[in-house]
Order: sequence, then C-alpha cells, then structure tokens
Amino acid sequence: MSSTEPKMTILVYSDDRATREKVRLALGRRPAADVPLVEFIEVATHAAVIRQLDAGGVDIAILDGEAVPVGGMGIARQVKEEIYQAPPILLLIGRAQDAWLATWSKAEAAVSHPIDPRVLASAVAEMMRRRQALRTAS
Repeated sequence: MSSTEPKMTILVYSDDRATREKVRLALGRRPAADVPLVEFIEVATHAAVIRQLDAGGVDIAILDGEAVPVGGMGIARQVKEEIYQAPPILLLIGRAQDAWLATWSKAEAAVSHPIDPRVLASAVAEMMRRRQALRTAS
C-alpha cells in the first residue's frame, strides 16, 4: 500500500465490540475495487461519536441503531442538526421495517441486522463513491 494512495476514514459506533468487528470484517481494507482504502475509527459511546465528528476528518459514519444506552438513530439526527457539514451516515437497524426511522434520523442509508457483508460493503462503497465525487467536484 502506497502512502499516497487515497484513503477514507469511516467511524464505526456500537456499544458492542462484536458488531464493530463485523462491520470492519465486512468492509475489509476496501469495500469495492473502485473506492479508496479504508481507515477505521471505532467508538463505543455517544460522547466519542460527537467528539470524533466535531474534530472532522471522518468521511462516513456507521452508527448502530441498536446501541445502548444511546442508539445510532438519535445520534444521527443530532449530528445532522448540530454538526456543520456532517459526514454521510449509514445506520445499522434492527429490522428492515425500521427503515422509516432511518429517514427520520436523516441518515443517507440503512442496513439491517444481521449484517450481510455483501449488502453492507455495497452500501458503503456507494456512499464512498458519492463522497469521492464531491471531493473532486470541489
């Protein structure tokens, strides 16, 4: 891996270490051949999510809607309302029927538990392509 190769930073929030690991393993170093390499920031608390996003440098946030005590849906809505130029958010939701809650939370995408690595990688790769297009357009 070249140090000049483009990278994107993905924040992964869940209170469950196993969920964070499933996300990392599903995405690997590069979720699709045509997107940059991925660097992960893993966090387990609401405060850590806000701190990381406030600091900037996160390209995509993946938030666990089933996390406790603060779920990713509420955090997503807070982030979209309070953080200037918040990154795109993908929510991990409990059931496909909860997709409307992802819309309420202002998340750009949602994937339901249990995590299907192909579905998650495809959704994140699409978000990365859009993010990359915005970078090159500016």
